Amino acid sequence: MGLLAIVAALVLDKRLADPDGFLGPSWLRLPLLLSGAFLADIVPRTLWLSRGRPGQWRSVARERIRDHWTRERLTLVVMGIVCFYITYVSYRNLKSFLPFIMGDKKYDYELHLVDQALMLGNEPADVLHAMLGTDVAAHFLSSIYLWFLPLVPLAVTAWLVWSRNISYGYWFVTSQVIAWTLGTLSYYMLPTLGPGFAYPWLYEDLASTPTNDLMDALFNSRVRVTLEGVEGAVQSTAGFASLHTAITLLVALMVQYTVRSRVVHWIAWVNFGLTIAATLYFGWHYIADDVAGILIALLAFYLGGIASGQKFERHGLASHPTTTTSAVPVEAKD
Repeated sequence: MGLLAIVAALVLDKRLADPDGFLGPSWLRLPLLLSGAFLADIVPRTLWLSRGRPGQWRSVARERIRDHWTRERLTLVVMGIVCFYITYVSYRNLKSFLPFIMGDKKYDYELHLVDQALMLGNEPADVLHAMLGTDVAAHFLSSIYLWFLPLVPLAVTAWLVWSRNISYGYWFVTSQVIAWTLGTLSYYMLPTLGPGFAYPWLYEDLASTPTNDLMDALFNSRVRVTLEGVEGAVQSTAGFASLHTAITLLVALMVQYTVRSRVVHWIAWVNFGLTIAATLYFGWHYIADDVAGILIALLAFYLGGIASGQKFERHGLASHPTTTTSAVPVEAKD
């Protein structure tokens, strides 16, 4: 992904943009992310186990570092964050380059017809707006949709830092990298804007929410990048496939396979279902986009599992690791 982004930038004679520059330049952001992952584990645990007694902070922190922050854990966290960061930044740039490489070629009309056929001549948005309303539901689903933004880094950090089995951390971050890569590929295979941009009149009755503001901001950034030629900015408008759907499903699958709490299982699966509803409700995606996102998640989840040494059971939502470290055996013996 990094190589593709560099080659695309050279061919288009454009600079690679840093889409998340609020923490400073890349040379500063990566150390901040790494140190943040370390502190997120050490500080709360130290304060809790010491019951707030400063005299015990050092001993509690040292014990955690000795037992948990082994060379294997440090390797996982550093490699996981660096590889995910490179993939994500490359994804954002390759997505931004989409209109310059593919031109005006778009398939919104065709996917819109598919939506109408699947809904027996109706618009998915109209059906959802009639069922859920356009006020309270809009604010609720907006929070669900925007929750995706902090979910991605929080989920990556959680599996890298707190997975008891090192191979689960590799499984999650590998699957994430594959999913974002396949998502980038899907944008180029079937370029679309999404129904909210191609058919905005279908969503005019919705209450004003932060999600509407986000859609307006993305439209404006697309104009600035594609028409005004603003350098250093990215445009992030692309519909097929839905990575909101793909990543929330990937998180739900990882929770199902690696977390024991049934409550967490329910939360992850409900979040996935509500995210799909939000993508259609606000017009971010067509039905085909969500279906493609599901397929991306399943493929990324399986390939990431195989690469990290997981053995899937023939029946049921279960698997067992063939390793507890980063060293995946060539032949896994039962």
